[in-house]
Formats: sequence, structure tokens, C-alpha cells
Amino acid sequence: MKKNKTLEMVQLAVLIAIMLILAFTPLGYLRIGPLAISLMTIPVVIGAMILGPAGGAVLGLVFGLTSFYQCFAGDPFGAALVAMNPFFTFLVCIPTRTLMGWLSGVIFKALWKIDKTKTVTYFVTGLLGAFMNTLFFMSTLMICFGHTEYLQSMNATGANLFMFAVAFCGINGALEMPMSCVVGGGVAKAVSVALKKNAAIEEQ
Repeated sequence: MKKNKTLEMVQLAVLIAIMLILAFTPLGYLRIGPLAISLMTIPVVIGAMILGPAGGAVLGLVFGLTSFYQCFAGDPFGAALVAMNPFFTFLVCIPTRTLMGWLSGVIFKALWKIDKTKTVTYFVTGLLGAFMNTLFFMSTLMICFGHTEYLQSMNATGANLFMFAVAFCGINGALEMPMSCVVGGGVAKAVSVALKKNAAIEEQ
């Protein structure tokens, strides 16, 4: 039991280290237009699948904190949100990502019970993790800032709030979800298989 706990702590530390490297290099947030395509979802969903909901929540929190930091470190869109309302910006960045990480772990555990292949679950969770990240972020953004002149000025077509949100985050979500599905699901599956092999070897 103690050995398993130590292994989990090491895995969590490694994933957090990877996230910090991504966050403080151009790899973590690829800027296209006002929003950024984030690869940070990938280590979060990997951790959620390997470590469970609690691990996913911790990694989601790290994601949220680095996202919030970006608002003070040169991200024009984030800086504009902070200038309007720092507390609402906090809500957009941190609780949304923490919830996404936790739910990814919950979804993985639920799907695992009904997935006879014990493989599809990894890729579905990877996809849904990125989907939830976009859904929670954009929903909270629209609730907190949808009425502001800043976001309204981006809605040049005058579309309703829902259609504007879909158009606003469409490119980002369309790129993040396949990457999280393929990379996140594939890596999590490979790590899980490797850990089972190690456990089997140790039992021999």
C-alpha cells in the first residue's frame, strides 16, 4: 500500500513537472486569435485516468493556476479579462479546469466498468476531457463576460450568445479534442499497461 502511494505521488509530481514546462514555454499555449489552443488538457486527462478523480482534480488545478498566471504574463485576452474583473477571470480559469480534471477521472471509472475492450475508455475520456475543458471555460466566460463591450465587439455578426460562443471557440476545440483523444488516450493506455506489467513481474 505504501509503495503504491509513493508511486502515485511520483507519477503526480512528474505530470505536474511536465505541465509547468508546457506552461512556461510556447508549447503549452499555442496562440491563434484571441484564445489559445492548449495542450495542458493532455497531462490532466492522463493523470485522471491513471490516478483517479482526485489526481485529475489536482492536475486540473495546476492547469487553472497556470492559465490564470498567463493573464498577468502577456496574454492580451487574459489581461483584458483581468482588467474588467479579476474575480470573474479567476472563476473562468481555475474552477473550470479543476472540475474538468475531476470529472475526467469520474467518467473514466464509470466507462471502465462497461468497456469490455478496456481500451476504448481511454480515448473516449481523452476526447471528453478536452470537450469539457472547452465547454466549462466558454460557458463560464459567457456567463461572466458575455455582456461586456469587449466580447460584444467580437460578435460582429450579432449572433446570439450560444452561437457566438460556438464560433468563438470552434477552432480551438476542434484541434484540442482530437489531440487529447489520441495522445492522452494513447499515453494513458500505454502507461497503464506498463504498470500492470511491472506489477506482474514483481509478483513473480
